[in-house]
Amino acid sequence: MTALWIALGAGGAAAAMLIALFLWFSDNSIVKTRYVLSFPWIKSPVTIVQISDLHGKTFGRDNKKLIEKTASAAPDVIAVTGDIIHKYTRKNITAAVKAVSALSAIAPVAYVSGNHEMRGIRYRTFKKQLEEAGATVLDNACRRVGGVWFAGLNGACNKNGAVFNLCADPSDKILLAHMPHHVQRYAQAGFPLVLSGHAHGGQWRIFGRGIYAPGQGLFPKLTSGVHACGKTKLVISRGLGNSKFPLRLFNRPELVILTLTPE
Repeated sequence: MTALWIALGAGGAAAAMLIALFLWFSDNSIVKTRYVLSFPWIKSPVTIVQISDLHGKTFGRDNKKLIEKTASAAPDVIAVTGDIIHKYTRKNITAAVKAVSALSAIAPVAYVSGNHEMRGIRYRTFKKQLEEAGATVLDNACRRVGGVWFAGLNGACNKNGAVFNLCADPSDKILLAHMPHHVQRYAQAGFPLVLSGHAHGGQWRIFGRGIYAPGQGLFPKLTSGVHACGKTKLVISRGLGNSKFPLRLFNRPELVILTLTPE
């Protein structure tokens, strides 16, 4: 009987270790997801690495693992689609600025804020720090970054998806807009391609479907992948960090690698 209890105890301990390892892996092992899209306004192939919803998380010391995985994709441009911080703490800001500085050494960085950047009164200071680190911050602006035209809808305006004439001709521009559930408004504005995040892949994914996303509620439709809305293509990153949900389940942190080719 004693031997049986010892065996059961050892089995329980092993099972607990395996569960802990699985949960750690789900939360910390970055997966690369690759998409190829074609557009008539693309003259030669362009590779964009999309980083979203870091929420102050670090992958290795100074985000070494994230930086290495980004560099290995050999991007022409890096697009950061919001919520790079979780709160305005010294630790969050330092991690975010260091990450942007390292990413800028790999390729030009186009950055748009998410709802978390907009929550504090320190955003102007943070924006300046990001620009000094090498990012082109697109706050309701349209600029050419790394040979590609981007427009950015900042997190404050993105709450209702309103697009206020960011550029005269959006037909050959990529819109960075943190929240995906306003895709109809982005499409109505005439953008052929939109990069978003915010939904965190639905937090936990069951049978390939997320269970909850802010702005969409339970079992949301727009949490991951490529979606079409009329002539507009929407690419949604599942993001890298966590927010209100403390961990991911069947939803590893994601780095999106998007290749655009001539149609």
